[in-house]
Amino acid sequence: MATVSLKQDPSVLSARLERAAETAANADLDALLVSPGSDLRYLVGAGGESFERLSCLVLPAAGRDAAPTLVLPKLEELGYADVPAEALGIEVVTWVDGQSPHEIVADLLRRGGATPARLAVADVMPALHVLQLRDALPGAEQVLAGSVLRELRMRKDAAEIEALRKAGAAIDRVHARMAEFLKAGRTEAEIGADITEAIVAEGHTEAEFVIVGSGPNGASPHHALSDRVVEKGDVVVVDIGGPIAEGYNSDCTRTYAVGEPAQTDVRETYAVLEAAQRAAVEAVRPGATAESIDAAAREPIAAAGFGDYFVHRTGHGIGLDVHEEPYIVGGNAIPLEPGMAFSIEPGIYQPGRWGARIEDIVIVTEDGVESVNNQPHELVVLPE
Repeated sequence: MATVSLKQDPSVLSARLERAAETAANADLDALLVSPGSDLRYLVGAGGESFERLSCLVLPAAGRDAAPTLVLPKLEELGYADVPAEALGIEVVTWVDGQSPHEIVADLLRRGGATPARLAVADVMPALHVLQLRDALPGAEQVLAGSVLRELRMRKDAAEIEALRKAGAAIDRVHARMAEFLKAGRTEAEIGADITEAIVAEGHTEAEFVIVGSGPNGASPHHALSDRVVEKGDVVVVDIGGPIAEGYNSDCTRTYAVGEPAQTDVRETYAVLEAAQRAAVEAVRPGATAESIDAAAREPIAAAGFGDYFVHRTGHGIGLDVHEEPYIVGGNAIPLEPGMAFSIEPGIYQPGRWGARIEDIVIVTEDGVESVNNQPHELVVLPE
């Protein structure tokens, strides 16, 4: 099992652990049980994947007389060697095949005679472990830890914001090279392979996703790659992103035309989309609600008669995960705060014809908004 380690200032991680413990106490929880994934990376600077062997951070709520403990299979211990456990006050307990890690976790939570009543398990913890922890602690209610941790992760600190800027600049450099890859006569898959290489070459550790939706395929928002040959006059949606070494992700969409668009309505319709994306970005400020940003993007599109062709939310939060809180969608009344980072990506998709999307990652500042993506928003017409 690969373990992803991120170099983090121990003081930053210590503050995150402390805030998480305090938030857990305020939520009337006894502890957070955090399995490998982005939540664990956020809290201790390392995370891998969960399989049949349990790895778990046991983080007692503030006020409990117990230290945070990282429970690991012995064979995974070296993979977490970069975690500054001593500096963070984290105990490390290892186990070997034949022992029950779920009982180990239960014993840790019962230290001092305590009987845990309410525990929060990581949203991505496999059911295999959730159910065995339930058996080991039959009297404890289980809830999801996401409601606790998202309150911390939604508000990026200075180092996280700088990482998002770096990721945004890296993916901008890939979009700036699109004329190298996107040509008539090539398949989406061939173009995607070149883009994948460029994503890594321009500063990412990997390509998390590559969408090249040409012609009618552009009307499918999550189309990936196919053997369709790009034709002269095609409109092509290119949505790409991935993590940089710091673990934070890029995500940026631009729409291109290979030569002059074959469809006569492209430029007029695209102008509506461009105005909608601009209106949504300009609406971002502290105190505005997530749903108000969604409405700002949706209103110009609906007014132009394309409301039924904008089929997804306006945006999603981004950080250690490509998709995380806050979600920019109708019904989400959460007020925006400085440090929140998310996409603004309205689209217009006409099935069987063509589609378009414009996406930037933006960060809420003290008095407005900063975009980390700065490639042109207008329809980019490439040489045929």
